[in-house]
Amino acid sequence: MKILTKWLRQYLPALAVDDATLAEDLTLRGIAVEGVFDLGAGNGSLFEMDITTNRVDAMNHYGVAREAATIYGLPLAPLGFPLPAAKDGAGFPVAIEATDACGRFTARVLRGVTIGPAGAGALSSQMAGLFRLLEQKQISNAVDASNYAWLAMGQPTHTFDLDKLVGGIVVRRARKGETLKTLDGVERVLDPEDLIVADHVKPLALAGVMGGWESMITPETRNVLVEAAWFDPVAVRRTARRHGLHTDASHRFERGADFNAGPMASALVVSIILESGGEIEGELVDVQVAAQQARTAARQPVALALKQVQRILGTTLDAEGITAAAVEGILSSLGCGLSADGEGQWQVTLPSWRLDLDREIDLIEEVARVYGYNRFANTLPAFAGAVRHLPHAEADGVLRGTLRAAGFHEAISSTFCSAADAGLCAPQPGLVVPLGNPLSEEAGVMRASLVPGMVTMVAGNLNRDVADVRLFELGTVFSGSTEKVEERPALAIGLTGNVGQVGPHQGPRALDFYDLKGVVEQIVARFQAKSVYFDTFPPEAGITPGWLHPYRSARVVVDGSTVGWLGQLHPRVASERKIKEAVYVAELYADRLYRQALARPAVRELSRFQPVRRDFSLVLPPAAHWAQLDDALGQTGIPELIDWRVREVAREGKAVAGLAAGEYSLLLGTTFQATDRTLRDEELQGFSAAVLKAVTQVGGRLRA
Repeated sequence: MKILTKWLRQYLPALAVDDATLAEDLTLRGIAVEGVFDLGAGNGSLFEMDITTNRVDAMNHYGVAREAATIYGLPLAPLGFPLPAAKDGAGFPVAIEATDACGRFTARVLRGVTIGPAGAGALSSQMAGLFRLLEQKQISNAVDASNYAWLAMGQPTHTFDLDKLVGGIVVRRARKGETLKTLDGVERVLDPEDLIVADHVKPLALAGVMGGWESMITPETRNVLVEAAWFDPVAVRRTARRHGLHTDASHRFERGADFNAGPMASALVVSIILESGGEIEGELVDVQVAAQQARTAARQPVALALKQVQRILGTTLDAEGITAAAVEGILSSLGCGLSADGEGQWQVTLPSWRLDLDREIDLIEEVARVYGYNRFANTLPAFAGAVRHLPHAEADGVLRGTLRAAGFHEAISSTFCSAADAGLCAPQPGLVVPLGNPLSEEAGVMRASLVPGMVTMVAGNLNRDVADVRLFELGTVFSGSTEKVEERPALAIGLTGNVGQVGPHQGPRALDFYDLKGVVEQIVARFQAKSVYFDTFPPEAGITPGWLHPYRSARVVVDGSTVGWLGQLHPRVASERKIKEAVYVAELYADRLYRQALARPAVRELSRFQPVRRDFSLVLPPAAHWAQLDDALGQTGIPELIDWRVREVAREGKAVAGLAAGEYSLLLGTTFQATDRTLRDEELQGFSAAVLKAVTQVGGRLRA
């Protein structure tokens, strides 16, 4: 936004600081001046300003002048535009039907005006000079007067050709099928939710957004209706967005205009137009909605205590600190009304142009802002508590450390996803939490799974020619309903590409299912689990999640509880995301995994006695898996059995004698070692018998 210091000084005749100092002091108080441009002798400077959306009151010259007056403790020239006496007349009828969206509407009738270049009066001449410095194009006295009003005091206004209005003004919602040609020449079909200004026959304008073509001011116009109103920010924003419009008027109304500014802005516009001729007919018509006034211009006073101000803001660099006089001076200059409510206590009446002020803490922030943050001592707030870790902080750290050591990088994805992704990946699709006001269809629900985000991140890396991807995300997933949302921790792992570094001495080997399974096994091994196994289900069972390949996936079960799934990404899902490579993804339900205690590293002395290795050639049925045999061997209770592993597997298709249909041969290697003695043959025979007993528990036998 552009602000002229020459214009500011008209409201602050006692302002003595130079423009550079003014810019710095405004910026320190939150009214940011991003650029200062010298306009030459006698013209002051042009400020390029960045005003935050909550400070619509400062989006005009008078508002910035009010801030400067508060900073320097200067008197601010009051706004006043005396009008000539009006001739007799009833005024123009005004009715507000949409009382939820229009709180005030003022209308004033001018007769016998001349529409053309601004006149030679004092206001018109002043306006022309300021517009020249702002490089604001002048169009006609009526249009220029409206532009001058919002630049001066931030209140949008509009002028109608009175002779084109029928019956009276009605502020209402549009009716189905109504159309309006706006000032930009576009014929618009109105939505029943659009807020419009209409007469008794037709729509005249999109309220707070843009006027209509049929009622616009032209050089032939002789009678004018000047409008200055207050429209609800939400109603204006929705209307503007439906029609893809963003105007100077909508920019201000969307952020909350001043409920009480209408009459003064109307007087300013009328004063400029009348300098070219014409007269006022009747008094100002001012229709107000009490409920809207109560929530804007007539809000309840806010209690403020000096002790609370001093407690929250702390020690100042000035010896006297923040005094009652300082608080009263700052808030009064900002437009607040203060009435004493005991020593060091006030009831503060809020100004109509500061809708961002609502609570005591808002007033305290204003005191601090104007007083100057640089005038407070750098002190830390008192803290008598202790740092507390989150319940699963240690387990989270173990997971992160394990995965980083395995060569993975941590990533963070959005907590939102599409309804389609949620339906595909959610463990409980019927408990997806929708957003009340989604940013887009692709982010319409809270994520119920980390898989969509992981797949998107892997695809993003592949699209940027990163061939070897190893990512993990430890985050929160959501389920339930909008009224009651349940949050759970989860872990997702994604990988694709080759194992290790490809070089002249090592060829490429693509990552596969077992690489991912090995990573999951490393993670589970960091917890004290009695039983861990992986199982699969036939596709027709409908148990395997839809994002996994039906034949290259597995469920992870720890102590009888399902803690996750892993496998290759389903080809259909990969195709939808234009992924050509084989991608392997796992999702673990961390809340279930955390039910297990963390495994603590155990240190023991290395045995000085010779280990003994025994191999067992076994025959296993088709339903027996290594996980079952591994679990059975772990429960033999033989301390001397320190290692067991698969050395060889022979299945159908290989020349293996003595196998029935579906059976397969497995060579099991075991290692026995005691810490206090050399093992004897009779001990080893007993150990071997215990191993074979464990084999029979899973349906296996010793091969003949």
